[in-house]
Amino acid sequence: MLFIFSGLAALIPMIIYLLIIWRFDRYDREPFKLLLQNYLWGAIGAIALALIGSVIFSSVINIFIPDNNLVDKLSAIAVAPFVEEITKGIFLFITVSSIKFDNITDGIVYGGAIGLGFGMTENFFYFISATDSISGWIAIIIIRNLFSGVMHCVSTGTFGAFIAMAKFKSGIAKVILPAVGLGIAMFIHAVWNASVSFESTAAIGFLFLFVTVLIFIITFSLSVKNERKIIYSQLLSEASSGLIPAAHLEILSSSGRERKGWIEESIRKTYIKAATTLAFRKIQLENSNGMSKLYYENDISNYRSFIKSLLKNITAT
Repeated sequence: MLFIFSGLAALIPMIIYLLIIWRFDRYDREPFKLLLQNYLWGAIGAIALALIGSVIFSSVINIFIPDNNLVDKLSAIAVAPFVEEITKGIFLFITVSSIKFDNITDGIVYGGAIGLGFGMTENFFYFISATDSISGWIAIIIIRNLFSGVMHCVSTGTFGAFIAMAKFKSGIAKVILPAVGLGIAMFIHAVWNASVSFESTAAIGFLFLFVTVLIFIITFSLSVKNERKIIYSQLLSEASSGLIPAAHLEILSSSGRERKGWIEESIRKTYIKAATTLAFRKIQLENSNGMSKLYYENDISNYRSFIKSLLKNITAT
């Protein structure tokens, strides 16, 4: 029963968080299948690599420092942030190659998903080990679901944001930005682990994480707001050319697009997706070169033809 309840206690909160960050990306929502792949990497792949890496590094430290208590503290404060943020972040370098990965919001969402997956599995290990008392078991569930799991989401989501910024950069910025993002992720992780490793500094840790989460939420909100601006600005020329009705421009770049009645319901969702994708393809075109540039040019042409056909068929009926 402990195994089952611990599994549910680890799974349910992280899935709720995952759905929240996915739904919050309201203007250019990521494919849930790809989101789930990132979540599962965090839950399985990153955990497995992190365990191996932590054992290796801790064993090496133990050779020079025989005090096991001190080694445990060093492992939590230095080894865990270093190893875990790298193993979590590795998968982002695969995800970033997806054509759907095109802005900071995407990096936050995919990185956050990996962190939540990692937090779920790590929490499960802690929950099944907390067998001293029911009250102690409940307390650790509350603390880890409200703080430790969220820390993993924020740290890897931050790394994802910097990888997103680097995607369309060139030269040294393409290397520096991910390195800075990884450093910040490790710093967030290390400060949290260090503060909660000692009873006297635990309150500082909770305050630090609260401020960090607040900054993360503000950044996420601004990034989502920027998506709305991208849709409006990039579709403005499409409205001027007559491809998209001028009356639709404001609707397509607002939450009003989810309401029924402004266009034939049978095509509303398809039209929204096509118009939104067209807007982001145009941004990608501006930031690309070589074969990628040719790909985006062709894709933009295809989406324009599709939207024209879609609206023409509705007008005809």
